[in-house]
Amino acid sequence: MATPRTPNQQLADVMDEAGLTLEALARATKAVAAESGVRLGTSRSAVHAWVSSGAFPAGSTPAYVAEALSRKLRRPVTAAEIGWGEDTGTDLMLLSPAAAATETGRLLVHPRRDFLALGFSATALLGPLAPAPRATAAPPAVGAGRRIGSGEIMAVRQFTAAFRASDELLGGGHGLSVAGVFLSDVVAPMLHGTFAGDRARTDAFAAAADLATLIGFKCHDAGREGAAQRHYQLAIRLARETDPDDRTGQAAWGMRALVHQALDLGQRTGTVDLAEAALARTRGRVDKRTEALLLITAARAHGAGGNPKAAAALIDAAREAARTGTDALPSYAAAAGPTDAVIASHTGRTLTEMGHHAAAEKHYRAALSDRTDHTYRRARALTLANVARAVAAQDRHEEAVDLLARSVGLMDGIASHRTRRELDRMRPQLLLYARRGIRGAADLADRASRLAAA
Repeated sequence: MATPRTPNQQLADVMDEAGLTLEALARATKAVAAESGVRLGTSRSAVHAWVSSGAFPAGSTPAYVAEALSRKLRRPVTAAEIGWGEDTGTDLMLLSPAAAATETGRLLVHPRRDFLALGFSATALLGPLAPAPRATAAPPAVGAGRRIGSGEIMAVRQFTAAFRASDELLGGGHGLSVAGVFLSDVVAPMLHGTFAGDRARTDAFAAAADLATLIGFKCHDAGREGAAQRHYQLAIRLARETDPDDRTGQAAWGMRALVHQALDLGQRTGTVDLAEAALARTRGRVDKRTEALLLITAARAHGAGGNPKAAAALIDAAREAARTGTDALPSYAAAAGPTDAVIASHTGRTLTEMGHHAAAEKHYRAALSDRTDHTYRRARALTLANVARAVAAQDRHEEAVDLLARSVGLMDGIASHRTRRELDRMRPQLLLYARRGIRGAADLADRASRLAAA
């Protein structure tokens, strides 16, 4: 006779605190998993079994449930708190930055494939605002590794630049594992080396932070949101290793990346605080055009958070800073692409959040001018889709179809979850247009379906 299971009162109590029904928790859990490209079949009956008979969900589902509850309650909820054993796995924040670089790179390609299925953590978003935890694995003593000079550091920068260029043309899924191997097997050992001087050590950690940021963005573009978030966190720690006061602004740039990821996922809680903190850390320390990019991030966070007055003021401040800035951008900020195009694109997204579609269209079109097909293929494809939505919101539907056709034409061959998401998003609208008899809509809907399934 089977031993009866004990109800999971811990899970029931947290659900009551969050005010979530069985069905609501099932929906929220599936939504969290979907952010990492995982399709769960979690249903009301499955959640009922977890609560009433203590059934244990398989795979990474406990982590997804904990994250769904964390978002609802706006506080950390762990798998252990809801009755599903001790939380396991390497806590990368307890490793030294160099050791964490080794671990995160390996997790992309070695047996821990569950790392790629990790979901975005809303409660971890504000981690950079807290005091850094004490590392349990200190960096090796000076002289423990090979001598590192400008040649090794330049090689890292060249690798990063090459993969950044290919990422824009071919998508985040292209070369992701190769970049992870390079981080763990080439860059992390370099950080344990003997440096020619303090400048060489600073440059080495800055180059490593640039690479970690790129890998984070590649993971985000590939729909691997938990892995993206952890690489952004790593980039911040690497930048702070030799620049704890963030005089260069590189750690603030990692905070900027976390904000944009959260906003892309529709997670607004904490984004204003993090964006404002990044600004406060860099005012008077970075050049005006880098400051402009941080200002427009804060504008986007305020716009998404329902504060249009603050968003509008920050948009004006960003445009003025970009106009007056004359200094060359640091390498980490230059990696974002043409400053004016980045500001225009995020201004458009901020205005879209605020419902100002005609103004958003103007800025999206401005963003296209500095983003050519042969260099910024993915960015141009996504921006064209944004222009199409702004145009459709103004009832110019035939023009919207033409713009979507241009967008889809650029998406073919790009290994990107973000482009696939755009394809999924445009298909229902195209089918509606097809029923209205708008020329080209039916064929384009069919093409979008084929590309999304590829």
